[in-house]
Amino acid sequence: MDPIADALSFFRLSAGRWRSQRTSHHLLHRKAEAGGSLIEVVMLLASDPRLGAIAQLHGQDPATLVGGCQVRWSGSMAWDKAGEEHQGESLFGLIPTDHEGRQGLLLRDRGYAETAPVAGQFRLDDHANLWLTTSYETMDSVERFWFASPDIRLRSSTVEGLSNTASLCVETRLDASEAQSASLGAAAIPAPLGSLLGW
Repeated sequence: MDPIADALSFFRLSAGRWRSQRTSHHLLHRKAEAGGSLIEVVMLLASDPRLGAIAQLHGQDPATLVGGCQVRWSGSMAWDKAGEEHQGESLFGLIPTDHEGRQGLLLRDRGYAETAPVAGQFRLDDHANLWLTTSYETMDSVERFWFASPDIRLRSSTVEGLSNTASLCVETRLDASEAQSASLGAAAIPAPLGSLLGW
């Protein structure tokens, strides 16, 4: 892959539909849970009024946004009760705090560990790893994303606090025919698989 110049470029490379397979380690229970989901990432322009509303929600100037994305997901975890499912969507807006656009604020209309609006930090390191760090009232999460190839993305995450988990996801981009036939409804996810969304 070509070098990734900034965080927004990393987001652009992530646009599309993905099938995610995940293993989560629940440290309190000392057990692992397998999972998977469908994820769709759609890029949004900095001028999108939805991003502007998120910036204002977090007390930031919408003019400092460089762009963002809308993420939709659908899945079910292996430990789910009958009829329980995980699906939804979230908006992300990027506000760089450096001239290169490699680090700054990541504004969300809902969080990963908690569903309230939350602002975290993003950082693209020298090895093209995108790091997202978010502090909630009751816990902290750290996520690392990187590409093994243009169509294979990996994600590791840790959540520390009331919920202590460590997860690894392997996400494979769906080709055109797979993306057309894939539904983001929970029925599209095989029963042994499931995932919540980090991003």
